[in-house]
Amino acid sequence: MNWWTTDDTHDPERTSWVDSAQGHCDFPVQNLPFGLFAPLGLEPRIGVAIGDMILDLRACARVGMVDPAVSGSLQETTLNQLLSLPGGQRRVLRHHISALLSDPAHRPALSDKLVRAADCVMHVPATIGDYTDFYAGIHHANNVGRQFRPDNPLLPNYKYVPIAYHGRASSIRASGVPVRRPMGQRKPPEADAPTFGPTERLDYELELGVWIGAGNELGTPIPIAQAGDHVAGFCLLNDWSARDFQAWEYQPLGPFLAKSFQSTISPWIVTAEAMAPFRIAQPLRPEGDPEPLSYLLDADDQRHGALAITLEALLLTRAMRDQGLAPMRLCQGPAANLYWTVQQMVAHHASNGCNLNPGDLLGTGTISAPTRDGLGSMVELTVGGKEPIHLPSGETRGFIEDGDEIVLRATAQAEGFVPIGLGECRAVVMEAK
Repeated sequence: MNWWTTDDTHDPERTSWVDSAQGHCDFPVQNLPFGLFAPLGLEPRIGVAIGDMILDLRACARVGMVDPAVSGSLQETTLNQLLSLPGGQRRVLRHHISALLSDPAHRPALSDKLVRAADCVMHVPATIGDYTDFYAGIHHANNVGRQFRPDNPLLPNYKYVPIAYHGRASSIRASGVPVRRPMGQRKPPEADAPTFGPTERLDYELELGVWIGAGNELGTPIPIAQAGDHVAGFCLLNDWSARDFQAWEYQPLGPFLAKSFQSTISPWIVTAEAMAPFRIAQPLRPEGDPEPLSYLLDADDQRHGALAITLEALLLTRAMRDQGLAPMRLCQGPAANLYWTVQQMVAHHASNGCNLNPGDLLGTGTISAPTRDGLGSMVELTVGGKEPIHLPSGETRGFIEDGDEIVLRATAQAEGFVPIGLGECRAVVMEAK
């Protein structure tokens, strides 16, 4: 089967005997994302989200309730082995879990293997060997580039090369873990020399995370027509950025301390199989833009390579929490604003023979829109801090301050199918040490 093919697990009439799954905004029975969770006081284990509950897949595997071919991977303490399974085996496992949670006959055997998600701690689901952050949001690239190069915001290579840099895998944390304001060098334009201290221009970036499944051997590229077979699933990613450090350090080699201090991800891996109904055509490039080079061009990818996902970022300050105010939406927009498909990113990454491994994480880059309501970072929203935003609490923000919490959310929707979500990606900013 192709990675965009739907089956009966996507049937909008399918329901679950888990009551909270009905109409759940993120985790109806049509989703079934994998994650690494720990009931309070216990060690982490692999589970699947269903409504407000988590099904303990390790417990299911230990009593023979899953296919022996995948049982071992469900008893690991990370999802790497599960991610490495061929798409066909993951699809069989998905069908089995869907049947277990749909047929009320399984309720007696599974009730003691369900735990409330609110009573669990979520962990980064896989051991991330490598993390690569792309720059595929063309509107973000235009908006930021315009602040530095008003007449030429995009560099000449942008529309030919899926631009990316290698990030820091060790500092990726799951949703809910606070982020510490980083220390580093900055040099304002008017200063003669740099200074060292806490960033004054802390920013968020609204991105999708892409989990790699089956890898490739070193020296063996991944053809664009096969790139989708190497994508295991998706999450939300906030690639926190210290804009003042970045402006000073990025030349000539790109981001370093401005990005490496922490990135936050939503803890659930929404599988490529779950995302099949929400595959859409990649938007046509504007007239005059070059066609992708042949190693990045595939007809099926152009027909099915984009994602019908709506993303949003929200801000909740300490004062807003004290006043009982709801988070304020900063932006909302479609993932289809990406200039390159996920499959093009994978194919380009491996085109020089670079080996990708199960559990590697790719970031798409900040997903922004051409209009203000879809700008996916503070540096865009406030034009580099020059036009602060006004909050319901009476506060203003040019960049993110201590005590602020950024919340990312996303929903995949398509006519004739039940919407699914990616779960929340949130973190509170703590003061610098």
